[in-house]
Amino acid sequence: MSRIRSSQVSCGDMPAFLAVPAIDAKAPAVIVMHERYGLVRHTCELAERFAREGYVAIAPDFYFQHPDQEALHRGDVGHDMSDPEAAARLEAAIAGLARVPQADLARIAVMGICQTARHPLVLAAARPIGAALVWYGAAQPREWAVTAKYPRALDEIIAAADCPVLGMFGETDHLISVDDVRRFRNCLERHSKSFRIHLYRDAPHGWLNDTMPGRYRRAQAEAAWAAQREFLELVFAGGYDRLTRRQHFEAGMAADYDFSRNVRLE
Repeated sequence: MSRIRSSQVSCGDMPAFLAVPAIDAKAPAVIVMHERYGLVRHTCELAERFAREGYVAIAPDFYFQHPDQEALHRGDVGHDMSDPEAAARLEAAIAGLARVPQADLARIAVMGICQTARHPLVLAAARPIGAALVWYGAAQPREWAVTAKYPRALDEIIAAADCPVLGMFGETDHLISVDDVRRFRNCLERHSKSFRIHLYRDAPHGWLNDTMPGRYRRAQAEAAWAAQREFLELVFAGGYDRLTRRQHFEAGMAADYDFSRNVRLE
């Protein structure tokens, strides 16, 4: 693996963790959005993993204004971030990347996980980005409703998003059913978007997070990371052009799949 440099930086008033490959040349960048727990070590490790693979990676602390960070990190409390707030924070992260000499601002992907999974799509609907990486989110029934938190319908956001989309989901997710994943896929297809969606067998909600033993699924996480690596390599090599639509859906599930049997794991 490549050598990297990491540091704490600021994007305006928002703290962030930055991981950069130890090179002088320009490299694609990834904005890594954290889960509901705020900016924890797991998110920083994802940024470091991207950096070792040759990407400039920045992981902003989107929930830095929450008054009880320890409770947030434990998952005892939550923090609601609206779509407009998320878009503004992501723009601040891009401005932060502009100060990193190695960051190629023409090649940016955004990764959202769980609660933040819709936000790469929100940004892609507002400005050009290279790719939206959606990890087990943006597909629950509540995501499709228009509310104060979500002032623009997800269907409209997807219609306006102008970049290839990667979707990673789990069969045994207790929040997102297989039908929810199909609805997300169908929306992308209806709006003629390029996408690659994977639904992994025996993967509960949070299956990428190796700090939560009850949820983590090493085999599925490694397979998904490899698929994401391949996807990003193709994206940044120009494999997704505006004249072609690439659409891929791959699902693994039990023959007797029953969403009602899925439970929350820790």
